[in-house]
Amino acid sequence: MAFKLVLNVLYTIGIVLCLFVAYQANTNKNYTLLGAAILIAGVVIVLKIRLLKDVKNSQKKQ
Repeated sequence: MAFKLVLNVLYTIGIVLCLFVAYQANTNKNYTLLGAAILIAGVVIVLKIRLLKDVKNSQKKQ
């Protein structure tokens, strides 16, 4: 369970970092980097949702 907690924190940091990179890329008119940051943030959000569902289901079984 501690691994999942650490993974959740890392996912949150990754989302914030991607959003910061996307903001900076938009400010500098670097649209390739902006698209990549948004795509990676989307993937990390999906992974985080799957992790949260897994934790919720494992707590229901107990």
